[in-house]
Amino acid sequence: MAGQSKYIPTSSFGKWMHERLPIYALMKETMMDFPAPKNLNYWWTFGGILTTMLVIQIITGVVLVMHYTPQTSMAFDSVEHIMRDVNYGWLIRYMHANGASMFFIAVYIHMFRGMYYGSYKAPREILWMLGVVIYLIMMATAFMGYVLPWGQMSFWGAKVITNLFSAIPLFGDAITTWLWGGYSVDNPTLNRFFSLHYLLPFVLAGVIGLHVWALHVPGNNNPTGVEIKSGQDAIPFHPYYTMKDLFAIVVFMLFFSAWIFYSPNYLGHAVNYEPANPLVTPAHIVPEWYYLPFYAILRAIPSKLGGVIAMFGSILILFVLPWLDTSKVRSGNYRPIFKGFFWIFAIVCVGLGYLGSKPAEGVYVMWARILTAYYFAHFIIILPVLGLLERTKPLPASISDAVLAKSKLAPAE
Repeated sequence: MAGQSKYIPTSSFGKWMHERLPIYALMKETMMDFPAPKNLNYWWTFGGILTTMLVIQIITGVVLVMHYTPQTSMAFDSVEHIMRDVNYGWLIRYMHANGASMFFIAVYIHMFRGMYYGSYKAPREILWMLGVVIYLIMMATAFMGYVLPWGQMSFWGAKVITNLFSAIPLFGDAITTWLWGGYSVDNPTLNRFFSLHYLLPFVLAGVIGLHVWALHVPGNNNPTGVEIKSGQDAIPFHPYYTMKDLFAIVVFMLFFSAWIFYSPNYLGHAVNYEPANPLVTPAHIVPEWYYLPFYAILRAIPSKLGGVIAMFGSILILFVLPWLDTSKVRSGNYRPIFKGFFWIFAIVCVGLGYLGSKPAEGVYVMWARILTAYYFAHFIIILPVLGLLERTKPLPASISDAVLAKSKLAPAE
């Protein structure tokens, strides 16, 4: 639980400000004095990494907007202008384009960490659900941003994905027409996507603020899944975790920089360096890598409507995950059978991503259907049944007991 701030202003200006807008006291309470479990590992640093990536995406995006032209006859050339003529435009664009991939790498690690350690369980259901909302906004923002260069894959990706909404009974055609701004993917579509791509990151920042607020009500989960029971279980967030987060951010930025300077186009598609041509369809239309598991699920279902339902259902099912997992134990460290199924699930997700990058034919479709069935079975069958039948390991009495037991098991130097 959140503790009370002990901030007492010492200067006359500080007292004057504190009485009118106690913003420093709020920051000190929520970012410095906030009690955090003493056993958080580096998997908990990805929240700070994601915040850093959001700031980078917003700053680079605002600079790119200064030089981009959201018009179908000029968009592709304006991107080339950024790359060739704008001072350090190549760097800004590569930071923004690869930053989207880094954002998704970090968020997938963040989500899988939450799933393994049971961070979605009571009393953190709202925290988890806000995280899923953040993920949906990220997906929408990244998709619209990918359309903006108006290359071949941008155009045809927009056409294929937006056309999926036409499968929805009664309202599908109206939704598709609204997204397109007409009866085909054209200039009104580009303008809509540009407007929303610029707006949604600020909406995302607001939802992240709610996410952090929801985190500060029950406090952090931790690797044991045991709540803080005494002052000995917790340490102030600053300087212990601010320094740990800072180190992790620096390491992640080195990883990010390696992509920018050595393989800036590796995660993209070569065909997107050709101007959009409505008369020439690419041989193999695929979305960005972070959408590939859901693309595989979409194509695994023979029916167009069924595929759309399965694709959106594979994301929306995460909203009810806190109630599908019936186990009373949070952490996977104390659930031996769950641990095995968790890694199988992770492999299935990677497998779906691989299949999403392949043509929808032959053995690829068969395996996509098998893995799609397992994906939903994990949530609907395995987790509910496992929580009722699994015999878990005994939990430590407190976080401190778990830390002391681990230190006793560590070999002496």
